[in-house]
Amino acid sequence: MATGHTDPQRRDRIIDATLDLIAEEGLARVSHRRIATRAGVPLGSMTYHFGGIDELVREAFRRFTDHMVAVFDAHLAAPADRDEAREAVADLVHLLSEDSQRDLVLTQELYTLAARKPSFRELTQEWMRRSRVHLGKHFDPHTARQLDALIEGLTLHRALADEPHDRALTVEAIARITA
Repeated sequence: MATGHTDPQRRDRIIDATLDLIAEEGLARVSHRRIATRAGVPLGSMTYHFGGIDELVREAFRRFTDHMVAVFDAHLAAPADRDEAREAVADLVHLLSEDSQRDLVLTQELYTLAARKPSFRELTQEWMRRSRVHLGKHFDPHTARQLDALIEGLTLHRALADEPHDRALTVEAIARITA
């Protein structure tokens, strides 16, 4: 494997390995050594690319929130009117709750970290702001905020339920908020 400056993907591999480790084993299991092993890089690369574990974890979660915003963008950018936007929100809830256990775990790990550390709270606040951009194209700011929270809540409830609620409940909840 290439080393030093001849390995331009090393930093990205470290970030990806960090997210993988958090998703699979939890934030408590994150260490420079475990990430370096998973990324296939020398341990010294960790401090070369990142000032410390907090900086690395923050950068990893920044990448994750960018990914989640891209998912929101993909579903919420296209609707032409309120009715299409309501359907897109329902689609998004069901996609997020059925698609990626990894994304669900990373979301919860980030929320827990943000509850403890203000620097991570900034990431969640920016994520929420960015998530509401497309909602704001079809709904007033208060409704967009409520829908954003509804998406998070219904996604979590569906993902963790033994018998997840059906699309009809999702559509009804969206209709009530956007009436």
